[in-house]
Formats: sequence, C-alpha cells, structure tokens
Amino acid sequence: MTLSRRTALTALPLGVLAAGALAACGPNASGGGEEDEGSALRFSWWGNPERAATTQAVIDLFVEQHPELEISAEPGDISGYFDKLATSVAAGDEPDVMTMGGAYPAEYAARDVLLDLGTVEDVLDLSAMDEVARSNGQVDGTQVAVTTGINAPGMIVNRAVLEAAGVAMPDPETWTWEDFAAAAAAVTENTPAGTYGSGSVFTHDSVDLWARQHGQILYTEDGEIGVDAATVQSFFEFSKALIDSGASPGADELVELTDVGPEQTLMGRGLAAFMLTWSSSLTALSEASGADLEIVKVPGESAETGVWLQSSQLYTISARTASPQDAAAFVNFLINDPEAGKLILTDRGVPAVEAVRQAILPELSETARREVEYISALGEMELKPTWIGPAGSTAVEEITPRHQNAVLFGSATAQQAAQDWHDEAVAAVAG
Repeated sequence: MTLSRRTALTALPLGVLAAGALAACGPNASGGGEEDEGSALRFSWWGNPERAATTQAVIDLFVEQHPELEISAEPGDISGYFDKLATSVAAGDEPDVMTMGGAYPAEYAARDVLLDLGTVEDVLDLSAMDEVARSNGQVDGTQVAVTTGINAPGMIVNRAVLEAAGVAMPDPETWTWEDFAAAAAAVTENTPAGTYGSGSVFTHDSVDLWARQHGQILYTEDGEIGVDAATVQSFFEFSKALIDSGASPGADELVELTDVGPEQTLMGRGLAAFMLTWSSSLTALSEASGADLEIVKVPGESAETGVWLQSSQLYTISARTASPQDAAAFVNFLINDPEAGKLILTDRGVPAVEAVRQAILPELSETARREVEYISALGEMELKPTWIGPAGSTAVEEITPRHQNAVLFGSATAQQAAQDWHDEAVAAVAG
C-alpha cells in the first residue's frame, strides 16, 4: 500500500509500519441547460476482480430502478488509477462519478474540479451519515466528497503462523512496538524460508500513525507539517531494524510488495504472522489466504493512541458533469440504499449509515463482522482528530517512500533522510 491517504488493499495499504482552470468544455461539459434525457454516466474506481463484479451488480440494480439512465463502469488498478485520473482531468474527460482517497479531494477541489454537493442536496441525502464520516468529505467547509465507508489502521494477525513457529501472541491490549518486533523476528527465525513475522510495508500513512503515538501529527488542521524530523528519524530507524533483524523481508522484496493486491501480499499467501494495514483489508486478506485472520489494536496504542477513523474511500462528482442530478442520485443510492449495501457489504469500509449497517449484519461473514466490531471498539476510544491532507500532501506521499527506501537500502542514514524528508514535505504543503 501506499497507505495513501487514505485508501487499503481495498483501500490503499498502510504498509511496512511500516489542471488550473477547467477547460471550457469537454466530453462531460454541460451546455448549461437541463440534463439530457437518457443520461449516460461514467463511474470510476479501483480494485480487484471481485470488487469489479460486486460494483457491476450494484450498477445493474440501480439501472434496473432507473431504466432511463446508463452507467459506464471504469474500474482500474490502484497502482495506475490516480495517474489515469489526472490525465483524464487535464483532458477535460474525467468520469462523472469518481472514487478518490486521501488528499485527492482537496487537491481537485482546489482546482474547481469537484462539484459542490450542497447544490444537489435535494437528491443526495447525507443527513443519516455519521458526523465524522460526513465531515471527512469536506474541504474548507464545503462538501465535495462522500465517504464510502469507515476504515482504520489495524494489525492483521494469522495465529496459525504464530503457532507453527511456537511464538506466543503478545497481548494486543498492551503490546508495544518492541513486543511486535521481537515476536515478528522469532516467527521468521522459526519458520521455513520465505515466511516472515511482519508482512507489512511501512508506508506514508504509517508515518502519521507513528507521529500520533509520539504526540504529534502528520498534518495540522491549518495544513502544515506537524511532525518533526526526529520523530520521522525514529520511524525510519524502526523500519530498518525490522529488516536487519529478519522480522520483515529485505528492501528489495518490500518494494516489490508495495501496492500489490491482497492475494499477492505475504499475508494473503499465508506467509506472514502480522500485517499493518487498513481494517477494510481483513476480509479480502482472509479470502486470499484461506486462513482465519483477525484484527487487533496496533502496537503502542495503550501508551498513546495513534489510530484514527477515516473514510476508506470517497465518492466525488465532476463539477462539469452534464448530469449532476443523476450523478448525485447514483451516489445517494450507493451510500443510503440497504439493497446496495447488501451487495457492497464492507468492501469499501464499514457503512457510515446506521440503517445500512443494520441491513448488512445478517449478510456478513465472520471476518467482516470482526471489521465492524473493530471499528466499533475504536469508536469508544478517545481518538485524535484527522483532516483531509492539504493541497500538496499528495506530493508528500511520493516524498516519503523515496527517503524511506534510501534508508532501507542503506544509501542514506535515518537522520539525513528524515531531515531531507522534513525539508521537502514542508516545502510541498507550503505550495
């Protein structure tokens, strides 16, 4: 994952913790009159074949209820999704409804690419959505995105791998990162080559988690960098220590594991005891591995909480769609309709509408119920607030792995890499 703000295998993974003005017109540009009869909408998202099949079923259900509409599905792979989206926006040819994650809504809202959803509130009803989930889609007080579901960082555990290695599972209510590192190293030492204690790829969002547990935060409410170089240094040092101890794979393999689908991860192949990632990844990883996986609190939470509740993904509407009302009706269906919820289940995070949560409970697998229970447990904790990353924060997501990899490959010290990261990150969000 690039636990890219903020997606998970289903969203973007957490890992080893590790156009200016719009074109005057385009394929979606409205002529300023009423919407065309028999509108054709384009809907983009990323994900694996299973998600594509589920999404098509949801589209079919919506079109069955709205036969005057057509919806063209545009699925993509996460590794190239946002590059493709950027290209289509620059060409004035973006989809009507676009799935986004992390700071992308802020980036595109700053360029007037996204529709102010307050203009379609007669069709798109967000009143039943959890307040935190609703505010996650706001930029400077304007609703420009709608959460697909709630997600949170968590530690996925395969107890069968631990048991095969003869390693006891630390108490997830009190364990520290030192406990995690020791257990992970012991698993690697006591299992066949190719199996590791830690199958995570600590990534960009892992820096935020680490910062929060150290009394700081990646981005402040004012859109500035809120973590100092010393804390980033300690994060880089910990990541490198996992490699040096054998707790995690080497740098080469970690790079190869970045942004892969669930079935290609070490956890998804049954070759890891632990994986730091998003809670919404639990079901996909369980299905890929065929194992009885669980999700527990992240190490270090008993000392100071670092996790946060976050939109797994976000639905947005193009500001120049020719059919804003129809696009809004489709998004409303995706988040509020119980029958759509029964198809989506927790694939895009735990639903943020209580009526939909209740509707899907009987349909959930045991692992999906565990996702919901984990989110509910976190909801009872006193968690630190979070905000959509400022414009420029997507550049920071690219800065992080460059400097972290320099440390992991041994071409830079943690101290120098952290200072360089901090200098570049501050400049990136400053514009």
